[in-house]
Amino acid sequence: MKAYHDQHFLIDQHAINRIADLADVRDKKVLEIGPGNGALTRALLERGAKVHAIELDSILVEQLNDRFSSEISSGQLVVQHGDATRCPIPPFDLSVSNLPYSASSKITFRLLDIGFEVAVLMYQTEFADRMMAPAGSKDCGRLSIMVQTYAIVQQAFKLPPSAFSPRPQVNSTVLKIFPRDPIFYISDRRLYADVVRALFSHRRKTVRNCLKGSTGSMLSGPWVERVLKALPEEILNSRPEALYLEDFATITNIA
Repeated sequence: MKAYHDQHFLIDQHAINRIADLADVRDKKVLEIGPGNGALTRALLERGAKVHAIELDSILVEQLNDRFSSEISSGQLVVQHGDATRCPIPPFDLSVSNLPYSASSKITFRLLDIGFEVAVLMYQTEFADRMMAPAGSKDCGRLSIMVQTYAIVQQAFKLPPSAFSPRPQVNSTVLKIFPRDPIFYISDRRLYADVVRALFSHRRKTVRNCLKGSTGSMLSGPWVERVLKALPEEILNSRPEALYLEDFATITNIA
């Protein structure tokens, strides 16, 4: 089967069942992004989920409407044609999805902004590894910090290219994501996101030089001046990947 919009269809039935069983979906409103040919959709429906599926490709939407006509008629399934990075998303309890890899970051951040009980999401393995990279490690980046600030991430299992058709050129990883409140107080979540983005835009520079380089573009000049005067030298002389979640909160909370 041809891949539409960067989509590779999961054909390993054992893997499909494992994904569907990672969360209790019975009687839950489940958001599925990128249902493709409906293999995972079927497994979720069989487990008693009420599924809202968002699919970008109009041809696949027509196929899903035909394949699941009885479930749609009964109200157990809604198939929405749209781009999950910006289309309206109805309230949901869980998300179980094989995400389109090219939009993984945007969709993940959007889901975290909306909120949910738990998400079971499949990513390109390299992306998943970056998401799980511990704060303070060399592999840590903006994605790691922003996700781990607002969620607990657990690796479920990995899948080889042979589990898909057509086969992607990368391995895939299924993660479970549990939203949580930040461990450290954050005075302004929007400013926190701007600080993290600004620092990792110049990750090979020191925090001092990152902040100076972002003045006027991502961060206001007066605020940067206050931060440079208030922060300890230990933080100012560090590189962003060496910082911990508490450090990003400390920077943000300077009034």
